[in-house]
Amino acid sequence: MTAQRLHTPLDRLLVESQRALETVFGNPPALRANPAGDTPEVELTADERRHAAGLMRINHVGEVCAQGLYFGQAAVARDEQTRAQLLEAAQEETDHLAWCADRLRELDSRASLFNPLWYAGSYALGALAGLRGDGWSLGFVVETEHQVEAHLDEHLETLPPADLRSREILQVMKADEARHAEHAEQAGARALPQPIPRLMATASNFMKAIAYRL
Repeated sequence: MTAQRLHTPLDRLLVESQRALETVFGNPPALRANPAGDTPEVELTADERRHAAGLMRINHVGEVCAQGLYFGQAAVARDEQTRAQLLEAAQEETDHLAWCADRLRELDSRASLFNPLWYAGSYALGALAGLRGDGWSLGFVVETEHQVEAHLDEHLETLPPADLRSREILQVMKADEARHAEHAEQAGARALPQPIPRLMATASNFMKAIAYRL
């Protein structure tokens, strides 16, 4: 039997660098089909298209941040089961990332110019949360996913009514985020004390304000 090769610090650095480059500059493929599927495209006014693109750019940034958070947490997770759970959730976030990128292209728009910054900051936050221990790391997942669900609800309310393709994508994303939070709670997540959730919401609002336009 061949012994399993242990990853050196250089190996881990290369893996994390590849993940970062693929998330920020690449086009990682989704493993699941785009929920918009055969939903017909309809003509949107210029203002509706611009607004829908702004919302989908925010959601794309959210997925870039989710990748950074999960990979940062997984890199320092102490329990292999926790690490596997984080990486599994990260794969579903990769699906979301690809779907949002597809929709941005359909709307003749682009991703945020600040994606490298969003990823780097999120990775650092994820690693810091993970270093506090797996329970705190999973608690960070729960709070993050609850806040993401809330802003997805907001986007579903404010999307142009005719933009059914974006709506189909966001509805599946919302269901996935709720499941990630539930799984983290079942795995032993600890509730984050204030002011951490409030600071997370403030940072999220700052990010959304910028990403809507840039």
